Amino acid sequence: MHKVETNHTPDAIQADVLVLGAGPGGYTAAFRAADLGLRVVLVDKGDALGGTCLNVGCIPSKALLHAAKVLTEAEEMSAHGIKFTKPSIDLDALRNWKSNNVVDQLTGGLNQLAKQRSVQVIQGKGTFISSHELKVQTSDSATQIIKFTNAIIAVGSSPAILPGVPNDPRIMNSTKALALEDIPERLLVVGGGIIGLELGTVYDALGSRITIAERSPTLMKGSDKDVIRPLHRRMSKRFEKIMVNTVVDHVTPKEDGIHVGFSGDNNIEDEVFDKVLVAIGRKPNGHLVGAEHAGVYIDERGFIPVDKSMRTNVPHIFAIGDVVGNPMLAHKATHEGKIAAEVIAGHTTEFTASVIPSVAYTDPEIAWAGITENEAKERGIGVEVASFPWAASGRAMSINRTEGMTKLIFDKYTNQLLGAAIVGTNAGELITEAVLAIESSIKAWEIGQTIHPHPTLSETICFAAEMNLGTITDLYVKKQNKAA
Repeated sequence: MHKVETNHTPDAIQADVLVLGAGPGGYTAAFRAADLGLRVVLVDKGDALGGTCLNVGCIPSKALLHAAKVLTEAEEMSAHGIKFTKPSIDLDALRNWKSNNVVDQLTGGLNQLAKQRSVQVIQGKGTFISSHELKVQTSDSATQIIKFTNAIIAVGSSPAILPGVPNDPRIMNSTKALALEDIPERLLVVGGGIIGLELGTVYDALGSRITIAERSPTLMKGSDKDVIRPLHRRMSKRFEKIMVNTVVDHVTPKEDGIHVGFSGDNNIEDEVFDKVLVAIGRKPNGHLVGAEHAGVYIDERGFIPVDKSMRTNVPHIFAIGDVVGNPMLAHKATHEGKIAAEVIAGHTTEFTASVIPSVAYTDPEIAWAGITENEAKERGIGVEVASFPWAASGRAMSINRTEGMTKLIFDKYTNQLLGAAIVGTNAGELITEAVLAIESSIKAWEIGQTIHPHPTLSETICFAAEMNLGTITDLYVKKQNKAA
């Protein structure tokens, strides 16, 4: 592999691989490249490794969602003979646990892994100044030049901004909401996607009265209605209001609160909230690092197109994660990071995953992978849908969570599994079996003949396959037996 010449800028740092961005994709790429014998420099503007996901996203939100689950489960057990006194919430202690016991331990572990691999970490804002050079502005206003043979852009995304919303400390994005400054009495969540619903779940459990405003006809746009229905039903009982087909027309901060005007299917009067959370998605950071100075093409939205090897239009510059396109998921980024590092090291590999699972850690959780029923109809794909209701699951009954459902989507002609969706407790843990089955071209009879432990929620996947086959015994369904 060609090395960067080192005889003309003595004070510049030399790297076989520069990785810009230390989120899950970036640090994975850096560590994999180092394991393959390459000299790696990892640059990130944050104070700690891990990016948005670890520091102000996936990990802290899941810690708070766990706290929310403890609160709601304790509350709901009162109907079954176990009563607790009203909990006392110490926000300082909760924030400390989230930040120090969870986030800091993980970031500290990443620092140790970087040292063990001799990955040089530089904290500062990185900007490309040529196709082989990056300028880093560090926190002490110093400037460092890095010369690289190859680069991996892993700069992620940022919260999208609602146009026309004024700057007011009571109007939050997801990062500020996770800081948990206080518990507002009334909280408006603008956006009924995964981020908005997860944070709404947290603040509801902590005592806020939650209103959701979503401009699409359903929550979690793109998901099948039958999958969303159990979540919508449960949230409707807990939240103050859920409004779909609703647009936020104006947001006006006043002394008595945030005044918000709406328009939609119904006549909705202006309302006053203590705080507003804007959670309308994320936008890629492609335009923020001067990649155009390296000759890298960035589209008008800020995405950087790549091929299956994660190469940009500049052959020695790669890009991974949120900045290359949807879905914006950490586990997609880590997979792409390994591919980019291995290609740079001379391996023959590319992105070949058939499906990328998604999980909403709401209550109940929703997880899905592969094709949805809606997508199958839109694309004219012949499918058979089989669903098993958790109301017939002994395990779901024993934990008092029978609102769930496991749904499998099979090819109508080959009976091969094409998609899956699970709504219910621990759906995110359960979906992996379906992901593996889709990737392995497994058919319904193979799932049905795989012995699952009883009583578990995992056996609902087997039961859903048996619903398709007509061999189910835990329910009575008139259907031709297809097992033979």
